[in-house]
Amino acid sequence: MGLNPDEYASILRLLGRAPSHTELGMFAVMWSEHCGYKYSRPVLAYFRRYKEAMEGSGLENAGIVDIGDGLGVTMKVESHNHPSAVEPYEGAATGVGGIIRDILTMGARPIASLNSLRFGPIRDGEAPPEVVRRNRYIFEHVVAGIAGYGNCVGVPTVAGEVGFHPRYSGNPLVNAMSVGLLKLDEVTTAAASGQGNPVLYLGSATGKDGIHGATFASDALGEDSDAKRPNVQIGDPFAEKLLIEATLEALGTGAIVAIQDMGAAGLTCSTVEMASKGNVGMDIDLDLVPMREAGMTAYELMLSESQERMLAVAKRGREGEVLSVFRKWGLKAEVIGEVLDEPVLTIRRAGNVEARLDPRLLTDHCPVYSTPSSAPDYFERAARFDPSSLPEVDLLAALPKLLASPDIASKVWVYEQYDQQVQTQTAVLPGEADAAVLAPRGTKKGLALKIDGNARWTRMHPYRGGELAVVEAARNVACTGAEPRAVTDGLNFGNPTNEHVFWQFENAVRGIADAADAMGTPVISGNVSFYNESDLGEVPPTPVIGMLGTLERAEDRLEAAPSEACDLYLVSVPVALEQQGLGASSLASEILGIEDGYPEAPNVPGERALCGALAEAAKRNVISSAHDCSDGGLAVALAEIAIIGGLSIDAGIGCSGVRKDAALFGEVPGRVVVGSKSAPELENIFTGRGLKVEKLGSCRPGSDLRLRLGEETLDWRVSELAESYRSSIHRIMCS
Repeated sequence: MGLNPDEYASILRLLGRAPSHTELGMFAVMWSEHCGYKYSRPVLAYFRRYKEAMEGSGLENAGIVDIGDGLGVTMKVESHNHPSAVEPYEGAATGVGGIIRDILTMGARPIASLNSLRFGPIRDGEAPPEVVRRNRYIFEHVVAGIAGYGNCVGVPTVAGEVGFHPRYSGNPLVNAMSVGLLKLDEVTTAAASGQGNPVLYLGSATGKDGIHGATFASDALGEDSDAKRPNVQIGDPFAEKLLIEATLEALGTGAIVAIQDMGAAGLTCSTVEMASKGNVGMDIDLDLVPMREAGMTAYELMLSESQERMLAVAKRGREGEVLSVFRKWGLKAEVIGEVLDEPVLTIRRAGNVEARLDPRLLTDHCPVYSTPSSAPDYFERAARFDPSSLPEVDLLAALPKLLASPDIASKVWVYEQYDQQVQTQTAVLPGEADAAVLAPRGTKKGLALKIDGNARWTRMHPYRGGELAVVEAARNVACTGAEPRAVTDGLNFGNPTNEHVFWQFENAVRGIADAADAMGTPVISGNVSFYNESDLGEVPPTPVIGMLGTLERAEDRLEAAPSEACDLYLVSVPVALEQQGLGASSLASEILGIEDGYPEAPNVPGERALCGALAEAAKRNVISSAHDCSDGGLAVALAEIAIIGGLSIDAGIGCSGVRKDAALFGEVPGRVVVGSKSAPELENIFTGRGLKVEKLGSCRPGSDLRLRLGEETLDWRVSELAESYRSSIHRIMCS
């Protein structure tokens, strides 16, 4: 059950007796890291909104951003890493379904899905053949699971990212993000209330799938991982679609007092958390729970994580309104208990009391641990990284090789499997811009959405990696013309009892918190996933940032490449370079096989100024496109613009004081390539905010990329670069 002897002793002390088998199972799942955050809770206090929520003054589940017009946006990221390792299709599919229900329980209609994925190497020769085959299998089936569920449930998958590293072999990362839209005066709660109010079970019947899924997700994968397939839930996207419509219709009746998804820990989590939040009790009769199998025990019913289920509290006498709505949609709907004033949760089965306890024991008394932390040796070594020690690079050959690398290459093989346009609100499609843009009905506003992270940077310098994840995600949405507004995060790390892992975690969280505060983009929700490790060791520390941006008018949105001939400018934030942008870079890793050095530290106030300038320039039609420089540096950014827009580009790149490969491929934060025909206005907007503006050159319809470094000129055919960029992953996966 994942409880240690001290924790069991605490349970005996809190209850004043030995727990029943069902009670012990309930403690086990609620005190797991997945539900109880017992290692991460103290560190998460760096996030101001999380601290408010812990103190009882914050919003539940997902947080809400007021976007005006009486509307709010809610969003959240959730991991499904362990289930996806042992059953990749269902693990990924149910990750999508679960996060959609988190959004739904806020009273919001889910309008967009995103995902952040990590896998082991998929290219031949990068790992033993059997490992490469397994990585490809997991990659293929995770993507298929996201597509299979997302395409059927009627929520568009509009953006995402995919990364690869040897340490993800055996432990992929699958982070699902959902975004919803709601009226601010219709926000729901999960806090149960009202003596005698009926407790309603809504949705699909309960089976034996997913039992102890929460404790499975709170332990390291091992040799017996395949034996844990029963811990993985089975999803039904058609039932979820019905659940979405039925829930929103039922909420519209005004008969629902509180509602929560039966996610991790199933009925245990929903009954315990709803009662605890409301400081009330519940009396639940499990005989009334719809079951897929006869004779299920109380233990199985309370711990099952069967999907597409909700628990609600209705106003006494109006439960019939709610039940009739769900039954109309063909879903199970039953009264299974009632709310009690006394904070005692009683669970009955076949006339026997199987559990009777104060729900606050499971929520408020979860143990909290603090692990000693220490920096690993490689961190100190990376500080001494000297870019001048790197061997010379063939600049002409390096660009197509970088564009073909799985980390940088187009993810068209992935997103072509997703329905991006269901609901008909998607204004910018994957591959066209640095972030997705939605134009929701009922408002002129636009929503820009992005999920992003860089484990290579975070591994080499966790604090900077956390900062960089925030500022890059903000820069991405700003490149569409949006103002960055809020963050949801997914924090994926190894075993927190290892000192260097806890050090990675604490420093990355501190970097995210500091950057989010400085950018004015509060962290309104998130997820922690620990114990991501295999026999290769822990995964690289992988925090991912989901960013929301808003445009006053969706029609002002920008794409990455200009649609017609114009001049190209590099706008940038002043930064002090330590390692010429080559530390922890794609060039060093992909071309030279070296993982060393620090990523450059961002100028966070400058990044905020850059985002504001981009939004202003887009609103005033001063720029026609914007694309940020990230993995692979300026040369890769220019190549991507040429490929996306079908353009010829002639640009001069300064290389005074740096290596030529650093000028081309150095990864320097705070740089964006914009297209414009209005140089004076452009310079006025950006230089007025303390930013630097350099004319790179021009672009026009065509198929040549020419980059000039001093007296040296490099030429590539864009069609050949496009072949490397667009077909790389397709060739690997379809060979």
